[in-house]
Amino acid sequence: MRGCAARAPAARRRARAAEAVCRHYLSNGKRAGRYWVVGDVHNTPGRSLFVRLQDSAKGPAGKWTDAATGQHGDLLDIIRESLGLRDFREVAEEARRFLRLPRPAQQSAPKPMRSPVPTGSQESARRLFAISSPIEGTVVETYLRRRGIVRIHHGGSLRFHPRCYYRPDEHFATETWPAMIARVTDLEGRITGAHRTWLDPEGFDRIRLGKAPIDTPRRAMGDLLGNAVRFGVVDDVLAAGEGIETMLSLRHVLPTMPMAAALSANHLSAMLLPSGLRRLYIARDADAAGDAVQAVLTQRAEDAGIEVIPLSPRLGDFNEDLHIFGFEALRTVLRFQLAPEDVVRFVHLSTVAAE
Repeated sequence: MRGCAARAPAARRRARAAEAVCRHYLSNGKRAGRYWVVGDVHNTPGRSLFVRLQDSAKGPAGKWTDAATGQHGDLLDIIRESLGLRDFREVAEEARRFLRLPRPAQQSAPKPMRSPVPTGSQESARRLFAISSPIEGTVVETYLRRRGIVRIHHGGSLRFHPRCYYRPDEHFATETWPAMIARVTDLEGRITGAHRTWLDPEGFDRIRLGKAPIDTPRRAMGDLLGNAVRFGVVDDVLAAGEGIETMLSLRHVLPTMPMAAALSANHLSAMLLPSGLRRLYIARDADAAGDAVQAVLTQRAEDAGIEVIPLSPRLGDFNEDLHIFGFEALRTVLRFQLAPEDVVRFVHLSTVAAE
């Protein structure tokens, strides 16, 4: 009995700390019985993330799970993610300040919250995508719409990170910028990498086209070779190209056609083709690299018994076409380049969807 009595004050302290942290750092949520409910660990409104407010057989107070992503953690993770902190010492100091915890002795080293992973690895890419948020209502949506992509049929492949790390090189300090995060997957749908497009939160610059004013506003991480950013589930027809914006422009016009963005000319030529593919559309960029990619990928596809049809833009790429000429003009151009059965299958369906 004495053991139970001794544990009761500790349980109450954990419960008080859990609710205090939630009310402060997850203020867009609310209490629902024994849980605090909110959209995600970044304090987005919603009901996806559940924080346990009392000890139970399932675990102590403060443990949480995001039902949408499978992400889970404790109170320190909430503090870290809601504030965008990455250094453990900063997280621990913020927790001590808020909860008024005693400072530990100098010789006691803090335990890491997660095992470290190599920068740029597949696991690092998976973690980045997992902690990012939906793009709706964010600067990502604004960026794409200003490039003419009004309907963003990304199928969950894009997310938003409000403070994504950017470091020019080892001689400069790390910066944070909002970013569009795209997941790179293999043919089985496993995340193998991530692509980051850092964005300008202040507005739209005609020269940078909405990207952040940094030297390299686009970077990829993880295992890219053979893989791609995928929009839709492939059956027997696939359109493949280089850039994310290029393929989203085509998806805007043909929202039911599966597509893939390989992220570069070299990666497009090496992209693995799914089994069962009958027809491949190559959305080429109008440059020398686009010509070379088309030749290599066409040969690979035809060797596998796949029909290949090139899709050619009027300008540099299909995002330029959409931005300059508009939706109807791009749809008309594509109507003449697609196979007749795919015009019925994809163009007519897109017309109904637009209406």
